[in-house]
Parts: sequence; structure tokens; C-alpha cells
Amino acid sequence: MTPFIAEIIGTVFLILLGNGVVANVVLTNTKGNNSGWIVITTGWALAVFIAVVIAGPYSGAHLNPAVSVGLAIAGKFSWGLVPTYILGQFIGAMLGAFFVWLMYKDHYNATKDAGLMQATFCTAPAIRNTVSNLFSEVVGTFVLIFVIFYFSNPEITSGPLKIAMGLGSVGAIPVAFLVWAIGLSLGGTTGYAINPARDLGPRMVHAILPIPGKASNNWGYAWIPVAGPLIGAALAAALFISLKS
Repeated sequence: MTPFIAEIIGTVFLILLGNGVVANVVLTNTKGNNSGWIVITTGWALAVFIAVVIAGPYSGAHLNPAVSVGLAIAGKFSWGLVPTYILGQFIGAMLGAFFVWLMYKDHYNATKDAGLMQATFCTAPAIRNTVSNLFSEVVGTFVLIFVIFYFSNPEITSGPLKIAMGLGSVGAIPVAFLVWAIGLSLGGTTGYAINPARDLGPRMVHAILPIPGKASNNWGYAWIPVAGPLIGAALAAALFISLKS
């Protein structure tokens, strides 16, 4: 298991279970239909827990370009490894979204609300306001990355290779609670993407899949859950560096 493969597999499980809980709650005639926000946020927290358990020992379980970039800015991760990690995260996110669609295919066909179908792939704002939406993603990701810095050990050793830890350094249970807290407290504005791969990868899969009656992909909004998390990660790293100096 290489770090690249670990990031792919970990992110597949993250999206399969994270977007899967959204599908269970919002799609027509599922057993979990209309079970609410607390189920979605809990499902996402447990998805993170499982993904970290899988990928943590091999890659540090970044699972998120914002984590990789934030650690690199803070000097805790090699910039040379960032592209490989991000590629793995995007591949995993796209595969995970595809598996969610396969799992719930009959329920996609039964669902008439195009917005609900799209919500099982990517995020959208509750109230469209570019500045506020961007700020929400910045703040949510800032909390994620800043707390990770204070949880994390500097590195793991896998044979001769030393790898800076990401979410895996936190331990699976604490990071699950961290993501759960962000979803419960800060997720109501934009759906707390806080992860460019988690949003953009499945959004591209939504554009490709033959889903009857699906919505447009809202490309005019799509940059926000990419830029916001990266800005939030950079700010968290900058503050961490300044406080440690």
C-alpha cells in the first residue's frame, strides 16, 4: 500500500459513506428519507473516521487537498508530494461518487427534485451570496486545519520513508468529532465542503453520469468550495507558524 493508493482508497470510503448518507436522507423512498441534518453530519463524521482508519498508517490520511497544502505551508509536509496526494484524493472522490450513484440508482430514478439529486454529489449554498459563501468555506476549513496542527505529530515512518501526518496523526476518533463539530456548528450555510476534492470531484461525476432530470452543475459556484478551503488552510498555517515563532 503506497501513500498514493492509500489516499485513493481512503477518499473512496470518505465519499462513499459521506455522500452516501446524504443520498439516504434526501433521495425518494430510501429507508432514511427525511431523517435530517443530524444524521447527515453524523454520517460524515463516521465516514471520516473510517477513511482515517484505512489510510492513516500509509499516507497520514490527508484525504483533502486543503490538508496537504496546509501542512506543506507549515513545513510539515513535502511540497514535492502534494501533487501526488491531491491526484489520489481526486481519483478517490470521483470513484466514491460513482459508487454512491450505483448504490442508489433506483432512488435517483425515483427522485424528481434535481437539486436533491445534485446535493448527493456536491455542495450548494443555502442562500446564494458569494462573499458570505466564500467566508463560510474559509472559516470551516480554517477550524479544521488549525485544530489538526495542534493534534498532530510531525511524521510517521513507513520503512525508510518518513511521511508527515495529516488527519491520521489526530487519531480517527478525535478527527471524527472535529468534523462532526464543524458540520453541526458551521455547516448550515454552504454544506461545509471544507475539501476541494470532496466537492469538485463528485461535481464532475454528476456532470458525466446519465441521471434523468438532473440539474446543471452550478459551475458558477463551483470555485468557492475549492478556493475557500485552500484559503482557510493557508490562513490556518500562517497563524500556526506565527504562534510557534
